[in-house]
Amino acid sequence: MIPKAISDILELSNSQTVPRLGFGVYKSPPEVCVQSCLAALDNGYRHIDTAQFYSNENQVGEAWKKAGLSRDNVYLTTKILDAAGSVDKSYRQCLESVEKLDRTGGYVDLFLIHSSNCGREKRKELWQALERLYKEGGAKSIGVSNYGVQHIEEMKEYAEVWPPHVNQIELHPWCQQAKTVKYCGQHNIAVEAYCPIVRNKKSDDPALKKISEKHKVTASQVLIRWSLQRGYIPLPKSDTPSRIKENADVYRFDLDDDDMAILNQLDQGRDGAIVKAVDE
Repeated sequence: MIPKAISDILELSNSQTVPRLGFGVYKSPPEVCVQSCLAALDNGYRHIDTAQFYSNENQVGEAWKKAGLSRDNVYLTTKILDAAGSVDKSYRQCLESVEKLDRTGGYVDLFLIHSSNCGREKRKELWQALERLYKEGGAKSIGVSNYGVQHIEEMKEYAEVWPPHVNQIELHPWCQQAKTVKYCGQHNIAVEAYCPIVRNKKSDDPALKKISEKHKVTASQVLIRWSLQRGYIPLPKSDTPSRIKENADVYRFDLDDDDMAILNQLDQGRDGAIVKAVDE
């Protein structure tokens, strides 16, 4: 489906919906995070992606309230990284995030396990904590991040909610993770793309520059558009107001078949990752 507007949404397997373009706040310092989120919301973003590890959940919660938006008009995602030692303790950690983002009695739209690195038993503990949160209404949807096929398959041994509603992984033309993306598609798991603009490390790539010049847009806009046209949910991050606005302005051009083919040929597999590749 060709992306048409920043208001585009995607339906998840549990019939909840998620905005197709998100705003990331990784390494957004507390003192600037509120203003960055306000700039994003002012430019039409309605999906903010944070995490316990980012230490700015409070600021994200503050920002959407300052923006004057109703709770059902902003989509909030967060993640838990470390298991606390029991399902009850991990569940309480999740509740703390909900309170930071939406105060007591509130909810988050999507809660993810941040990483698969903690080992099988801790993955099980974290998922069971998220399942409890989901069943009690503290999260509208639950999912995983940095999970490969083997990790999602493993969940069948203990999960009551399976498949996860979302898998968030590193995705851009140089790291396309085809095996995991295909698997997610087969099981109706929505794919979110972090580092969609490769932290601007590829802005001078000749193929990317040629396409951006062709459409008179920036390299980042091309990469976000590529992600959207591939069916992903990209999560570009910036603390620069002009770039926040620019990264939302990706609906006035289409990448044609030739553009997409050129970008699709840039894949370097695991070597193309700047954070983590999950494909084996």
